[in-house]
Amino acid sequence: MIHVESLTKYYNDLCAVDQISFDISKGEIMGLLGPNGAGKTTTLQILTGFLRPTSGSIRVKDYSIDEDSLQIKKLLGYLPESAPLYHDMLVYDYLNYVANIRRIDSSKKISRIRHLADLCSIREVMHKTINELSKGFKQRVGLAHAMMDDPEILVLDEPTSGLDPNQIIEIRDIIKQIGKEKTVILSTHILSEAEATCDRIVIINKGKIVANDSTQALKQSASGNNLISISLQNAKLESVKQQLTSISGISDILQVSDDNGILNLELTCMSAADIRGDIYKKVRQTDWILLEMHQETQTLENIFRELTREN
Repeated sequence: MIHVESLTKYYNDLCAVDQISFDISKGEIMGLLGPNGAGKTTTLQILTGFLRPTSGSIRVKDYSIDEDSLQIKKLLGYLPESAPLYHDMLVYDYLNYVANIRRIDSSKKISRIRHLADLCSIREVMHKTINELSKGFKQRVGLAHAMMDDPEILVLDEPTSGLDPNQIIEIRDIIKQIGKEKTVILSTHILSEAEATCDRIVIINKGKIVANDSTQALKQSASGNNLISISLQNAKLESVKQQLTSISGISDILQVSDDNGILNLELTCMSAADIRGDIYKKVRQTDWILLEMHQETQTLENIFRELTREN
């Protein structure tokens, strides 16, 4: 759907985006993560045709950003971080105005506005002026604006910036609903939002891509060590160590507690491979009772800090 290759953008001597490349598949929700000043907004502005790159190429479907910029813009809906709204207009009047600008057929315009009002959960404020709305509702109106002509691709720059936790969840649910039919690209530094919403995450730092994968794959590859917590009944620590250290990948076994005959252990695994099946087979060969087994994974927050720290 979208192919970005060796994209670079300089502002005088400052390199804001440095030779980044990635692909976005049709129907995918991709999150662009990074600290402030990492190059997220610049990347999105180049992708949407608001800025020209210093070098590199972008192809959307069969169109090139250099030769077919207008055709690409017709495929895109774009919501910048601060939604460009006319605050003295009623919500309905504003969306009607946007529909006229986008040349929505008059026979379809009312049904389109109603559909977006339901999709973005703004039907209850359609009669209010935009100036009266909370920031969460303003973001929803901006989202309806970006969706007006039913674009194939939706680009959202920090869509939940400045919202309270309830508003973040509401916008997240709307984005997930839209993502069932559209290709969505969103930038954010709210890690829980990206983890809950996105199919794939690209982390950018100082203009360079430092990670590009699914959330789960990033967690599994971020560290060589994984922890597996297990709870065993009728087991003694020494016999457990004797049995389980023979499993390839287990480097250490630590007793967390021994409560009423229930032995709680943490197993350190040097391999990223999932060895829980091997552990289960070993336990079955004994008279121990396996009450619980859980593999701890890296949090996205830890991965983000590790990949974007200064040193």
